[in-house]
Amino acid sequence: MGIRTGIVLIFLAAFAFVAAEDGESTEGVIEQLVVETLVMPETCTITSEMGDTLQIHYTGRLMDGKVIDTSLSREPMAVELGKRSVITGLEQALVGVCEGQKIKATIPAHLAYGKRGYPPTIPGDSTLEFEVEVISLSQQTPWQKLVNDVLPLLCLALVPTLLGLVGLYLYNKAHAQPHGKKKSKDKKIKKK
Repeated sequence: MGIRTGIVLIFLAAFAFVAAEDGESTEGVIEQLVVETLVMPETCTITSEMGDTLQIHYTGRLMDGKVIDTSLSREPMAVELGKRSVITGLEQALVGVCEGQKIKATIPAHLAYGKRGYPPTIPGDSTLEFEVEVISLSQQTPWQKLVNDVLPLLCLALVPTLLGLVGLYLYNKAHAQPHGKKKSKDKKIKKK
């Protein structure tokens, strides 16, 4: 065991001891996303991938059961996976689902609203629980895939090229002799 590993273990043991002395329990803290399937359709030939668009109904709760938000009284919510239109944990939970599937996702605070929370509804460091029903699933078209995957990379590659061209232009402009001075030097040389 290395020195760093030993220090980390001592720190974790001290943290657990202090938490136990303060009456806090470290057992209730969820560190990873947990996804359970509540209802699975009979046929599931297409599963969602990044770039796909889902229409979902959801109910979000705190771990004490208090509802923080629901879409059941509204139209289904459209979620395009990869666009970060929902919290990270919910987006991750929606990858690999089928149309008609119902899931329950238990989302740790670091994949939800973190230490700050979302006052006054969601306290800081809150683990959230979402029940989600996938109403429809639309896969991305080849054109959408091109726009979402290739275009950003192409633009990223063009930035250094454009900066290089601007730099070359400025360099050439700075080192070019003005026309008036060049002619006067040529005249002086011819007079001698």
